[in-house]
Amino acid sequence: MNMKRRLFLKGTLASSTIAVAAIAGLIRPQQLLAAWPESAFSATTVTDALSSLSGNSDFSSSAEIELNAPKIAENGAVVPVTISTKMSGVTKISILVEKNSFPLVASYDIPEGTIPYVSTRIKMGKTSNVIALVEAGGKQFSAQQEVKVTIGGCG
Repeated sequence: MNMKRRLFLKGTLASSTIAVAAIAGLIRPQQLLAAWPESAFSATTVTDALSSLSGNSDFSSSAEIELNAPKIAENGAVVPVTISTKMSGVTKISILVEKNSFPLVASYDIPEGTIPYVSTRIKMGKTSNVIALVEAGGKQFSAQQEVKVTIGGCG
């Protein structure tokens, strides 16, 4: 009971602080939201998503990208995916699912000096290739793996 009260008070204090800062004009609501490429996430084909995301749909395959996903996903609603690479100068990591209604499922900007590693869970409607895209040193690279889905997650 006491822990719930503490969590409530912490949440109330944090919300109040943000509201006061917004009213005072110290922050704008747009600063609190992550920037995202709307046209890339609303694209219905992999090619369109790639073009919207980077202005180019050409990615060369790279063995330096480590894409870990299950070969068979029992539930397409929660498919664990991990992407890492030892490439230097990585600026972006994105995940696409070829046969999803909207192929781009995640895109991460990687700040300079950060280890290029992403781990998340994605939704897959049916068996498809999961594509990992990495932008490094001004060039674009990809790796892909087929994941068989036994129970659909989005569709």
